[in-house]
Amino acid sequence: MGELEAKEHRLRAGLEMVPSLIVAYSGGVDSAYLAYAAHRALGDRMLAVTALSASYSARDRREAEKVVAQLSFRHEFIETDELANPAYRANTPERCYFCKDELFDQLDELARRRGFAAVAYGINADDQGDWRPGQRAAREHRVLTPLLDVGMTKADIRELARRARLPVWDRPASACLSSRIAYGIEVTPERLAIVEKGEEALRALGFRQFRVRYHEDLVRLEIAREELPRALTPEMAGKFVEIFKPLGFKFVTLDLEGYRTGSFNPPLVKIQS
Repeated sequence: MGELEAKEHRLRAGLEMVPSLIVAYSGGVDSAYLAYAAHRALGDRMLAVTALSASYSARDRREAEKVVAQLSFRHEFIETDELANPAYRANTPERCYFCKDELFDQLDELARRRGFAAVAYGINADDQGDWRPGQRAAREHRVLTPLLDVGMTKADIRELARRARLPVWDRPASACLSSRIAYGIEVTPERLAIVEKGEEALRALGFRQFRVRYHEDLVRLEIAREELPRALTPEMAGKFVEIFKPLGFKFVTLDLEGYRTGSFNPPLVKIQS
């Protein structure tokens, strides 16, 4: 048995020991693979739950529904209202804590009402290096971390998801829309809608991996390095201006470092470490 297969075996053995489980399911590859593995281990004793809010894009919802339709596991939507919390809207570096605290409050209550033994989410071994205050909320709520517990990396999960033929196995990472708004700028439904419209427009241009970073009057476009040559042309610059000026930005910029996860976070990661 290879190392990856050993991790998969330990994951299934651990899941089988849980009487019943709610999986926080966003539709990304990590939560999709966890839901798939939990469904294999527990059958109908597993329920995948997706939280809908202004920070969750319509595209993410479509991707989540695609996996559910293919695998036919138990799944429900709930609504969360993190935007009702002034601490969340203030958009400090602790924003993700308040988001996850709201999510796990609701999942804990759902588990209590429906008789589920535990709640789990799809954090993996590679998530330990970035600034992730949401992990503190998960610890406080005693949320299970099955993928992390067996040492699965993002690459491991993608490979196992590929073998399982999950349609999102190679989907680019997709954090919530609030993560696009620079710290200190209030998170509002209107700003989230602007970010979502901008990202849909970039996707329509054929770009695959990117972020629209909101800095009030300025938008900073991060596009994957392998896609930058296509972005760095006068013609494409004109298209960017046509998209983002009508969305209310005075300045449209292209980040020459390209796309990277957590580009607002490097100083915070140093503090955390």
